[in-house]
Amino acid sequence: MTDTKEKTEPTSRLPGFRAGFVAIVGRPNAGKSTLLNRVVGQKVAIVTAKPQTTRNRIQGIVTTPKGQVVFIDTPGLHDADSALGRQMMHEVAAALEGIDVLLLMVDASRELPHSDSLLLEKAKRFRGKTILALNKVDGLPKAKLLPQIATFQKAFEFTAIVPISALEGTGVEELQEEILKHLPESEPYFPEDQVTDQPERFLAAEIIREKAIKVMYHEVPYALSVFVDKFEEKLKLLRIEATLTVERSSQKKILIGHKGEMLKKIGTEARKELEELFGMKVYLQTFVKVVPDWRESPQKVRELDWHFQLEGLSQGQWDGADPAATTELPIDAAEVADGEYEPKDESEAGKPEE
Repeated sequence: MTDTKEKTEPTSRLPGFRAGFVAIVGRPNAGKSTLLNRVVGQKVAIVTAKPQTTRNRIQGIVTTPKGQVVFIDTPGLHDADSALGRQMMHEVAAALEGIDVLLLMVDASRELPHSDSLLLEKAKRFRGKTILALNKVDGLPKAKLLPQIATFQKAFEFTAIVPISALEGTGVEELQEEILKHLPESEPYFPEDQVTDQPERFLAAEIIREKAIKVMYHEVPYALSVFVDKFEEKLKLLRIEATLTVERSSQKKILIGHKGEMLKKIGTEARKELEELFGMKVYLQTFVKVVPDWRESPQKVRELDWHFQLEGLSQGQWDGADPAATTELPIDAAEVADGEYEPKDESEAGKPEE
């Protein structure tokens, strides 16, 4: 944990109010981000069918009359074989520092011949309360669920084992109640109307990346990063400029598509969600560039961390993309001759498609 355990100004709370931090840890595609969005009540973490989508710690804040739970979504546990993978596993380790409860998540719909040793290792090293959530139980017969519960009970002394469906909401309320019981009595750490600690520009980058991942295939999603170069609001219009980075020219061609059709599709979907999220018209422009093997570069990987990005912004860096290093393709572009593109008039940028 970094410096997040700084409480808000004292407020009047009922006796017994509890507050604390809970790290959600599990394998890729266990449903961690889906659970986070479910408990928060809105989207704070992107969700795709492809594993290893989450790359940073993402905090979702849930405040009720009984208490405040700060959930920390983490990248899926895997054997790291690149600078990006090692950074993701560092994010998991950092998330466990200073937490009050460890929440392990397992995809119960998968056939597991034995309990997950990588997950159990995290539980055995953590000295606090550990709760196991068996996710995706909707439609799973008891004949398959009960043996899994028994296997995990034998492998480790969990504080509780709770079957849930993060997608459908089954068991999620019971899980929250179980977590709250094991948090210390405390004043809240965040204002009750705050749902995440992430900067808006990071959320925007993640949403753009999510839309790209959903339409890409093979290796492109894992070689893709998105960085917001400009994020400025003026006269009820939010202007966002973002750089989409891949590792090879072939991946750039796939991302852009024939006459820019793929990139335009990504941008249209991203812009619609961004307008809903921020409650205003959005003018979205993208730049695509190739950085060979960026996932193997610790410096490039570090730049994806929004904490590092804020440091750069405070020092006056990243005021915009370098046109010489990018291929500029405005997302909501109007087609012109010879396959070139130019942005629509900015006053028209936020209008929905006909």
